[in-house]
Amino acid sequence: MRTKSIPMWRIGATLALTGALASCGEISAPAGISDPAEAQNRDFHEFNVALDRNLLRPVAIGVNQAAPPELLQGVSNFADNLDMPKSVLNDVLQLKLDKAAENTLRFVINTTVGVGGLFDPATALGIAGDETDFGETLHVWGVPEGNYAELPFVGPTTDRDLLGTLVDFALNPLRLVVPKEYAMVPSMAQLAARTGDRGRYSETYDSVLYDSADGYAQTRLLYLQNRRFELGMTSEEEAYADPYADPYEDPYAQ
Repeated sequence: MRTKSIPMWRIGATLALTGALASCGEISAPAGISDPAEAQNRDFHEFNVALDRNLLRPVAIGVNQAAPPELLQGVSNFADNLDMPKSVLNDVLQLKLDKAAENTLRFVINTTVGVGGLFDPATALGIAGDETDFGETLHVWGVPEGNYAELPFVGPTTDRDLLGTLVDFALNPLRLVVPKEYAMVPSMAQLAARTGDRGRYSETYDSVLYDSADGYAQTRLLYLQNRRFELGMTSEEEAYADPYADPYEDPYAQ
């Protein structure tokens, strides 16, 4: 397979972003929630809930009931594996070369021994990998979180994570080597994996979106707490909010 040349605009954009980030310093953990566009965000949240109720939820539940668990896990593994080159690139930008090497080894093993990533022998070998993204890269280089937002189809995010998502999509190394006709495979795999997650964790999603007194506020809280925990920005006193855990479950129940 012939490797495509890297567009100069992508190289220039990467260098410019790296240079800009290098001038930033470490920032402290954000306090509270900055949501100046809450009214608009709530409108978008209602749109996303309606989309979930009328399309995503019934499709996801139907697929989860009809498809064997092994197939759903294989789709999830495949999507995760296709996303690994993005993590490798961001590890390099974060100067975490040990993590870059680990993620590269994981990608090679799962792509070859794991039949294109459908299986996950790397984890069995103790190579768990460490997923990251350009939003985390921005955080590492001192870019602040910014305001919270919820966007149609995208869901909850922040100013920093939205920029990170756009850059990850544009600069994913996998897009430089796959033939043009397969360029959308990673995105389609991610969509299939997210649909599988929606069906697998249906009760939890429903409890947040439909059973909460304020589904928007609950979604916002879960997203920000989880993301800040992932980035190591929470204090020891702050609890990790697992987005797949029941928000009403007693944490001390046996």
